Amino acid sequence: MKKALLALALGTFALGVAEFTMMGILGTVASDFGISVDMAGHLISAYALGVAIGAPGLVFLRRMCLNRLLLLLAAVICIGNTLVAVSPGFITMLCSRFIAGLPHGAFFGAGAIACTRISPARGASAVAIMIGGMTVANLFGVPASTWLVGIVGWRGAFAAVAAIAMLATIAIRCWVPRLEALPDTGLRGQFHFLRHPEPWLIYGGVFFAQASVYCWFSYFEPIMTHVTHFDIDVMPWIMVLAGFGMVVGNLMAGRMADRFAPAAVSGTIAATIIVLMGAVYFASPYILPTLALIPLATGCLFGVGCPPQFLIVRYARGGEMLGGAGIQIAFNVSNAVAAFVGGQAISHGLGLASPALVGIPFAIIGCICFWLLYGRTRKGL
Repeated sequence: MKKALLALALGTFALGVAEFTMMGILGTVASDFGISVDMAGHLISAYALGVAIGAPGLVFLRRMCLNRLLLLLAAVICIGNTLVAVSPGFITMLCSRFIAGLPHGAFFGAGAIACTRISPARGASAVAIMIGGMTVANLFGVPASTWLVGIVGWRGAFAAVAAIAMLATIAIRCWVPRLEALPDTGLRGQFHFLRHPEPWLIYGGVFFAQASVYCWFSYFEPIMTHVTHFDIDVMPWIMVLAGFGMVVGNLMAGRMADRFAPAAVSGTIAATIIVLMGAVYFASPYILPTLALIPLATGCLFGVGCPPQFLIVRYARGGEMLGGAGIQIAFNVSNAVAAFVGGQAISHGLGLASPALVGIPFAIIGCICFWLLYGRTRKGL
């Protein structure tokens, strides 16, 4: 495995821990600042807003060599999380979380292109290794940072994220070779790829297919404890099982996308999600079937999104970095919409397990998007 890919994976690992740790420590942060938990939830929204605004900002950095751009983005990850760790109040932390989110989508966008340059023969697998940093963050990083909060406090946890980002910066500086900037198509040229249907089918597939699983996964802890009746003390191990599924699903999807048509791989995974979400709903009261389905569902969650991160580079000619960053925008907006829709199902009395069922229509639409994309590529459209 090339060291350059490991350097990029270290960067996505830092991003994964920075993004998802906050979800597990909102109560602690709210108590420290003397605010309500729902107000503290704006810290998650601020990060997502940073992702959405920072990703299109790549168009202004398009002339930079890719390795220098990645170095800059890794440094901003470090600075943003350092600011989070030392924030004296809620407003300053809100701004710091926004800054920490700015490089997120941009790093994935630039990193996807770098992966195809570093390993041109196995581009999808290379992208899977980079994305693998985020899956490993869910498997080990987030539980470890949550444990660290109990020892040194939440500020220490984000200081650790900043330290990881610093290591990623050093690794990129040492291991990522010089990668020339993409041909400059001008500011308008960066957006020309959006005139074609293929990118929109890719974004639609990512948005709807991942929203399907996130309808369920957004309420994972209460479903596991109140429907399946797992003891709260075993939830860290359940999360590890979920993280394991993410790691395996992501890597397998990358390998399959190198052997078969990437759109067909994601289309097949999206079709599998349709069946899985129904199975997850009906199996939710039973421990053993639920344990078997958890890694399959989370594996599909990250597996369905891996090939599109590679595919978009092909269909975003002239705006490759913006196209790649757009995947992360679709991913983050998908999370927000899925959590809202799943919450509405619960609040309207459909039951705590119902988000899995309401996710099925999302999976169907995502599946259609990917297979339409596959049909167009087979016909040479």
